[in-house]
Formats: sequence, structure tokens, C-alpha cells
Amino acid sequence: MPVLVCEEGVLAESAAILAYADRHAPPERRLSAGDADVAALERELDEHLGPAGRLWMYHELRGHGDVAAAYATTGVPAWEQRMFPLAYPVIARMIDRILGVTPEAAGEAERIVDAAFDGVAERLADGRPYLLGERFTAADLTFAALAAAVLMPPRYGVPLPQPAELPPAMASRVLAWRDHPAGRFALRCYDEERRR
Repeated sequence: MPVLVCEEGVLAESAAILAYADRHAPPERRLSAGDADVAALERELDEHLGPAGRLWMYHELRGHGDVAAAYATTGVPAWEQRMFPLAYPVIARMIDRILGVTPEAAGEAERIVDAAFDGVAERLADGRPYLLGERFTAADLTFAALAAAVLMPPRYGVPLPQPAELPPAMASRVLAWRDHPAGRFALRCYDEERRR
């Protein structure tokens, strides 16, 4: 979960962090977090793509604690790395219960991700470079960030498992989403916008 500790306090929501960044950025670097169109698209993605992508990912990684351990312990102290294999079964059951992870829910989540990707591709079909036109906005950032659960971007902020390391069915689906116009757009955002 994102957390920003700043002079205004502790900001623990992505939208609040983006609004803070916009207030402190030069005009040409602002992500227009207060714009109604940006906010509406962010909200839609937060409500649908985000939960569905996470649920699908957790379902697909069920029974693959080795993959989870290899990546979930990046940057944590050695004692946490040693404890993770012991705690993983309990953590996995908690995630299943909290998110409602079942095969049926995962199937529905996959359909929601497909619909979100199709909606993004439809927006981009007219040749615009970004979801709302000519500028990278908080909506683009939100889409790329939430799509990470199903794309496993190589240029994410921390290492994520790549298709060759994933269970075969999951790898196949990740590769298909990466090849989707919306997946290619999200990966382009990671390649080009993270450097700015």
C-alpha cells in the first residue's frame, strides 16, 4: 500500500498522494489529479481493475509459495525472509478469505480485467498517446499501476516474477495481456514515464 509521510501528515491513499504531488509540482509536471475526467477514470479503475487484477493474481499463485517467497521478501530483513515460508500458508488463507478468492471469483475477475483492458484499448484506438489525450495524467498512472498485478512489468519499482517463472496457465495469460493494446500501453508507461 502506498504511504507518504510529509509535512501535511501521513497520506495513505493513492489519490491523496497524487493530489499532494500535483500541489507541489510545476504546472507542466502535474498529473491533473483534481480534474473531474481524470478522477472519474481513476475511480472506475480503482473499483474494477484493481480488485479484479489482485484477486486473479492471488488465485493463480495459490500453491506456488516458492514464487511468492522469491518476490514478496525483496528488501526485507533477513529474519523476515526466513519467516516467510512458515507464515505463507496462513497469509495465503487470510488473503483468500479477505478477498474471497475462489475459482469462480477468479474467472469473474479475469473477465473484469479483460473488459477494463478492452475499454482502455477503445480509448486509445483513435491514436491519442494517453487515456485522456495528449498528456500523461493520474488516470494513466492509475491504469499502469493497477495493471501490474496481471502484467508483471519488468520495469516495476520492485522485481516481479516474469512469465518464465510463473505457472504455465498464468504465464500464458500474462503474455496475452502484455500483447493486448492496453497491456502494451501500460508497459510503455513503465518504460517511458518512470524515467520522468
